[in-house]
Amino acid sequence: MSKLEKLINELCPDGVEYEPLQDIFDIRNGYTPSKAKSEYWENGTLPWFRMEDIRKNGRILSDSIQHISETAVKGKLFPANSIIMATTATIGEHALLIADSLANQRFTFLTRKVNREKELDPKFVYYYCFILGEWCRNNINISGFASVDMTKFKKFEFPIPPIPIQQEIVRILDKFTELEAELEAELEARVKQYEYYRDSLTKFYHNDDVEWKTLGEIAKISNGKDHKSLTDGDIPVYGSGGIMRYVDSSIYAEESVLIPRKGSLGNLFYVDNPFWTVDTIFYTKINTAVMMPKFFYYYLTTQHLEELNTAGGVPSLTKTILDRIMVPCPPLSEQQKIVEKLDNFDALVNDIKQGLPAEIKARRKQYEYYCDKLLTFKEKEAVS
Repeated sequence: MSKLEKLINELCPDGVEYEPLQDIFDIRNGYTPSKAKSEYWENGTLPWFRMEDIRKNGRILSDSIQHISETAVKGKLFPANSIIMATTATIGEHALLIADSLANQRFTFLTRKVNREKELDPKFVYYYCFILGEWCRNNINISGFASVDMTKFKKFEFPIPPIPIQQEIVRILDKFTELEAELEAELEARVKQYEYYRDSLTKFYHNDDVEWKTLGEIAKISNGKDHKSLTDGDIPVYGSGGIMRYVDSSIYAEESVLIPRKGSLGNLFYVDNPFWTVDTIFYTKINTAVMMPKFFYYYLTTQHLEELNTAGGVPSLTKTILDRIMVPCPPLSEQQKIVEKLDNFDALVNDIKQGLPAEIKARRKQYEYYCDKLLTFKEKEAVS
């Protein structure tokens, strides 16, 4: 029997009490101080949270990207250890704030009532809010602008197991979270290591004894075509996001580098088998007398093509802009050596990437399973 099971058997064998959110928490909306009043924003020191903070810095936050001044506060700041829950727009996203702060109007604050603080561990509340967040996504009023049904929200039944049980659940879930964070950090480090090594090997300078040509001189850029009339087969159809389907015809059968015309401009593909491309991605016919297609691919991945975007809406590239890119043309023997080194390193990194993401995915599933299991309680029957 686990420690948690022993605690449950000892402290709440008959079940756990549930109470409506409005009985346990002070529930208030965040707000945005007037942008017209510069004194509210200049030299601000008080945290003011937005969804961007969660995206960039995670779900347990001690400081914000933007700050406001004390003159911008209406009444009091929301106290530390409050939860912010998105009840409009990106509904269900939440964070635990461990500093006195404000947030914008997309968030609803859940602050433990003063007389209930000793009954609820802030981290337990944070973990249970993953369940509350899912409930929010399933209880939306859609009338012009999607938002959570706040009448039902306030009546959501929240469990209050004894504090030792809450703390043991937090300890277990923290371990899962820490392990996943370690795996993600290792994956990020390996990818950065590969990118640094790739950039170093493909970096040439104009004052070196290396010939340079424009992209248009070494490769012909061609448009993709519509694929809807094609019959299913085993030839991949590429769009700017990757393989879309498989068909029985190819648009080109030689080695090529595929360059997005619209969308994810930096999402390049090297292909050495027959393929088809749609009109959102270019394919290249490369002059192999001066350029190895794989070397061409590796070099272009260092060029940050997304920075050449020509559109204000959907990111776009043109043949004219691509044709002007300068490409180094070292001897084919040197290109071959660089490609071999990068292929070896790429294989190593991809092996790591295939292993780590798989492990991260497995850990995440395990976490979700235990999170659901640990946060599901038998409800105590009301005494009549």
